[in-house]
Amino acid sequence: MAYGNIRDVCAHFVARLLAAIVLTSAVFGAFVPPASAEGCPDVEAVFARGTTEAPGVGAIGQAFVDSLQSKVGPKSFRVYAVDYPASPDFPTAVDGIRDAGDHVESMAASCPKTKMVLGGYSQGAAVMGFVTSAAIPDGVDAADVPKPMPPDVANHVAAVTLFGTPSHRFMDTVGAPPVVIGPLYQPKTLELCASDDPVCSEGGDWAAHAAYADDGMVDQAANYAVSHL
Repeated sequence: MAYGNIRDVCAHFVARLLAAIVLTSAVFGAFVPPASAEGCPDVEAVFARGTTEAPGVGAIGQAFVDSLQSKVGPKSFRVYAVDYPASPDFPTAVDGIRDAGDHVESMAASCPKTKMVLGGYSQGAAVMGFVTSAAIPDGVDAADVPKPMPPDVANHVAAVTLFGTPSHRFMDTVGAPPVVIGPLYQPKTLELCASDDPVCSEGGDWAAHAAYADDGMVDQAANYAVSHL
């Protein structure tokens, strides 16, 4: 066969191969789920750490998510650590409210079948409590804080578990409004307060505020969350 004919045959073959690839992509592409859907877990724990804990979910949060993961069985599981300073400068907690709320709303939209468990410890419990709020607290400028999440987002949250939530008295001492759980989340919220914990009660035992991982309360919270999945 002449070189020119061979070249024509090869060109024809390549053209047909490319056409086949394009056609195959067009036919099967519609059945490939988007990347966000491929990465959607069955369960996701969204946790806000306490004041001055290192970035991540913190010691109490780690104990909780470890317990929760051990109880969800074969379900796929993922953890999201709320990104915020967790600083003694309490007003910076608004960064955590914004980050957690944005993440929860994003997950509800991109992973609608994922069941989320929201959690927080100490300042992180206040952060997550405000995330569930149905309204901006009285006396707070709406321009300074995130607006409440849309009501339908609550359908994607299976449970809320809070450890050592700052009391109204404590919040008043740091110049912040009280934490009020929104009505759509109240039926699926568990707030745990260790005896004499001065952050969430009238007690004065600061050691109690750090004991949630040792007194069985993380397992209690994990069992509660699993019962709502």
